[in-house]
Amino acid sequence: MGRAYKLKGQKRKKREDKYDKGEELEELNEKKAKTEVLVADKEEEKLEPVIDEMPGIPMVEVTTNDNKPGVTFVIEKASLEIGKVGKSYQLLSSDEHASYLLKNKRNPADYRPDIAFQAIQTILDSRVNKSGRLKALYVRTQLGILFEIKPHARMPRTYKRFAGLMVQLLQKLHITASGKGEKLLRVIKNPVTKYLPINSRKIGFSHSSEKLVDMYDYVGTINSELDLVFVVGAMSHGKIEKEYVEDYISISEFPMSAAYCISIITTAVERKWRIL
Repeated sequence: MGRAYKLKGQKRKKREDKYDKGEELEELNEKKAKTEVLVADKEEEKLEPVIDEMPGIPMVEVTTNDNKPGVTFVIEKASLEIGKVGKSYQLLSSDEHASYLLKNKRNPADYRPDIAFQAIQTILDSRVNKSGRLKALYVRTQLGILFEIKPHARMPRTYKRFAGLMVQLLQKLHITASGKGEKLLRVIKNPVTKYLPINSRKIGFSHSSEKLVDMYDYVGTINSELDLVFVVGAMSHGKIEKEYVEDYISISEFPMSAAYCISIITTAVERKWRIL
């Protein structure tokens, strides 16, 4: 009888041990779950600034000269196209998405958004803009999407942030100023001609043009009462052919980047109007 009682006691003790281990496992699982929740919350807090990476862009102060003739730039055939790469939409470029482009039977050489990035920066950084003589800047993509950039918009200085801004613009159709409701970038309806000044001279640039001119002399011969519209291509190869352009000229015997071409244009205009 005593032995049987001892065996029963041992069985009860084993059952209690199992029950205790079960409680310990439950407690460990609860602690693990709480830890995972806390880690997830911290990760979400870290991700919030990335999700809202570009709530708007800053504005810069520029002098207003509405009563004087000004300059309008039209950037044509800009390679600004977005595609879904993996799980996110990105601005397609030959450097980062060559395999993706080849897989989709596209020529990577046609995807050079850096050309438009450099051209836009050159225009906005010019003394023509800072003096208030830049009236408007329009960009039309190779797919025919037309958008406007306000002269007082401060564009991102790095290509990576510029690419993110273009993705946001092409998805939401506008970008507002930081802390304000003004649309500094916005997609608008074609054609661009309905936004151009009526009393203006529309000039296109092409290396293949037979009319080779000195830009400083050429600008000097234009009536000072006229607004100037400059049309520059932002593609890696090819030329622009637009009916609204009145005169196609070449300003160098050598092929030039869009940014360098624009720097020559703005410098010639600054000398004509004595902008220092």
